[in-house]
Amino acid sequence: MNKKELRKLIAQRKAEHTTQQRRQLSQDVCSRVLSTPEWAEAETVLLYHSLADEVDTAELIAAGVGQGKQILLPVVVGSELELRIYDGPETLKRGAYGILEPTGRLFPSPRYPQISLAIIPGVAFDKDGHRLGRGKGYYDRLLPRLTGACKVGICWNFQLLEHIPTEDHDITMNRIVYN
Repeated sequence: MNKKELRKLIAQRKAEHTTQQRRQLSQDVCSRVLSTPEWAEAETVLLYHSLADEVDTAELIAAGVGQGKQILLPVVVGSELELRIYDGPETLKRGAYGILEPTGRLFPSPRYPQISLAIIPGVAFDKDGHRLGRGKGYYDRLLPRLTGACKVGICWNFQLLEHIPTEDHDITMNRIVYN
């Protein structure tokens, strides 16, 4: 299957699960992330504020804040993602694609090597750590800049595929966490 067909397949699989089922599956994924050594050791964590059809990251954001970790969230600026420091839910506003984005302080790109853990969304992943995104290339442009980060893709089990076609610029995840 090509990438377009895989995106359609995953959309069909998501539609087979209720909001409540996806919420429970998200809790399972988050519990697994929270039990990893990468999470325990991380001081600065890149997360994302999830859309309705993605693993819900609210629990991870709250846990990170509660544990004193510096939480970063991406903001869409043109064709790039810039990273901002999360300072609480009151600092979020709807941005591009309806995603809640932080309005707080910019985390400057020279500090990107300080990010020790990056939790990355995807439409699908395969067992070799390859990621299928939404096709806009935002993470394709960001991931090469996260030189010090352990890159962890998170997904529901029905988003884990045997094989995803890759291109030269694709960055492989160090780990995939799913329910």
